Amino acid sequence: MLCLTDNVNPQIYENEEYHKRMNEDSLMHAPEFVIKPRSHTVWEKQCVRLHCTVSGWPEPRVVWYKNNVTIDPMAHPGKYKLESSYNVHSLEINRCDFDDTAQYRVSAMNSKGELSSYASIVVKSTWNEAWFSEVLPSHVALFSFPLVGLVPEYGINFETHIVDGFGVSFGREGETMSLGATVIISPNLPRYQPEVQWYRDDVLLQPSKWCQMHWSGDRAGLTLTHLNKEDEGLYTLRITTKSKYETYSAYVFVRDGDAEVEGAPGAPLDVTCQDANKDYVIVTWKQPAVDGGSSILGYFVDRCEVGTTHWSQCNDTPIKFARFPVTGLVEGRSYTFRVRAVNKSGMSRPSRASEPVAAMDPADRARMRGMADTKSVVGVVPGRPKNLEVTEATKNYMVLSWNPPGERGHEGIMYYVEKCVSGTDSWQRVNTEIPVKSPRFALFDLAEGKAYSFRVRCCNSAGVGEPSEATEAITVGDKLDIPSAPGRVVPTRNTDTSVVVTWEASKNAKELVGYYIEASVVGSHTYEPCNNKPVKGTRFICHGLVTGQSYVFRVKALNAAGLSDCSQESEAIEVKAAIASPTPPHGISVLECVRDSMVLAWKQPTFIGGADITGYFVDYREVVNGVPGRWHEANIKAVSERAYRVSDLKENRKYQFQVRAANMAGVGIPSRPSDTFVCEEWTIAVPGGYWVEPLTFA
Repeated sequence: MLCLTDNVNPQIYENEEYHKRMNEDSLMHAPEFVIKPRSHTVWEKQCVRLHCTVSGWPEPRVVWYKNNVTIDPMAHPGKYKLESSYNVHSLEINRCDFDDTAQYRVSAMNSKGELSSYASIVVKSTWNEAWFSEVLPSHVALFSFPLVGLVPEYGINFETHIVDGFGVSFGREGETMSLGATVIISPNLPRYQPEVQWYRDDVLLQPSKWCQMHWSGDRAGLTLTHLNKEDEGLYTLRITTKSKYETYSAYVFVRDGDAEVEGAPGAPLDVTCQDANKDYVIVTWKQPAVDGGSSILGYFVDRCEVGTTHWSQCNDTPIKFARFPVTGLVEGRSYTFRVRAVNKSGMSRPSRASEPVAAMDPADRARMRGMADTKSVVGVVPGRPKNLEVTEATKNYMVLSWNPPGERGHEGIMYYVEKCVSGTDSWQRVNTEIPVKSPRFALFDLAEGKAYSFRVRCCNSAGVGEPSEATEAITVGDKLDIPSAPGRVVPTRNTDTSVVVTWEASKNAKELVGYYIEASVVGSHTYEPCNNKPVKGTRFICHGLVTGQSYVFRVKALNAAGLSDCSQESEAIEVKAAIASPTPPHGISVLECVRDSMVLAWKQPTFIGGADITGYFVDYREVVNGVPGRWHEANIKAVSERAYRVSDLKENRKYQFQVRAANMAGVGIPSRPSDTFVCEEWTIAVPGGYWVEPLTFA
């Protein structure tokens, strides 16, 4: 018996599946790049083609961009060629030059979404090896040595371009970060190497265990092997050739690593050693931007003898002042130091260790470096020290400094330091056993709240000299006050992920270390640090913000005594790109010339400032015997087209031109002066004996 359901059910299923496949909604999907465009490096005057394959339904609309500016083939006849066929899209660039070195983007968009892919084109200059061989002496083998010294002698002009550079970067403590950029030098001479240097905040970096430099011949790299907050700052790559130098900069931000204890503060930073002597060192540091949610109670200083891995704590109770004298060192040994912050939740991670420092008398250190003073007069008792002053005064110690006398003994001089409690005439020698060799001395174990005066005597084998003039009475205690809060904070738009913040400097900020800036999303009441390393100016660009969000900002000042109160909140600002005036147009050329006028054309600015170009202004000047005159306006009202007829010129005179672009933000700076053109009527024959009619403009 035949069962109809056995045949009907498969037919129903197949029919349903067919209709599902033919349903338009099920076919629609966002664009996808099956094949992405790839980057190219080409020689000047060569052609290059970028191509990609895109899928999507409805069929995506494809647009090509150069440095985020739409490519319009009609605006550059013969330069660009766009093709699309069966989901394969291509961009062809003819006769490449240095202006074509850029980042290119292809964007595919339909009703389901948009997707972009990127590729870079690098254009290198060609050079004539035969010509270069001719200018070298015949007995010199080509490229058998670095071309140092030959460059100025034979007049080679190097062009340097830095492309594919690193952008604003974010990292966390303990991570590894690499920065790099491609360097194009033309002409590309084998075995000639430029000078490659890296800077952080305008300070030249040297290879160390913290940073490693790389150079492959066309790419410069910098690796930060273990990020710490000391690594935060503005990084600059500088490429120097015999002709000139080129730089590229971007900011690197370093966030705090995960706290070992929840709620603990961030680690201190920039631990340095000052006043290193034979039995003590004064250690200084900077306070962290993050306190973990509760006030920092103080800091612990640790020391480690070089050659060992054992860290010992130097103070039993936390100290609030970001400066501490470490005593009890062994003369001649070297030490490194680190600092930890503590709040009610617990201890921070330790800071990066300081550079090693030797416990040694400064005079002995200077003598080892060949800097010891050799001036001496035999058999003379030293005179009085000069200019005695207290250079540092805290509740833990004081530091005295002075200048040596003019008269000295044959073996050099040493010093005795004396103190006197205010209100008495009793002078007591501080260093009773051995005189010091350095004209700088730290005093400890002074009674807090008492006032002291100090004086110094010189001594040598001929005797002890007269004392210096005494200092004024100084009360023991922290003389450095916490800075006052900074003034008004003003944010302004910068990019779609950053804001420029400016503020009024703290009015009472002795020995200012810098400022910390904090940002808060409006309504969140939670502040996050924008920088983890203090900045010294009153302007900072806060990066890493969310486009479209509104933020408020506040600023704190700091010195060794601590952090100030926060400034008042700024007004709220929405994060979006600012509108700026456009960069100069370029590529000025002459399309037509008659007896008293010229028709000029030019290329659009590479950066239009985030707003449409509203017009152009043209200036001209006459050139007489190679000397250019004053600039004159050719048009008072802006012209919207990238072509303009400059009238009222004089026949057979020479002229130069410049063009400025304008948008809603204002008029940009003028372009570089054009080549010099002669105002004379063109008469160009065409086939058939006809003449080209002059162009007419409305």
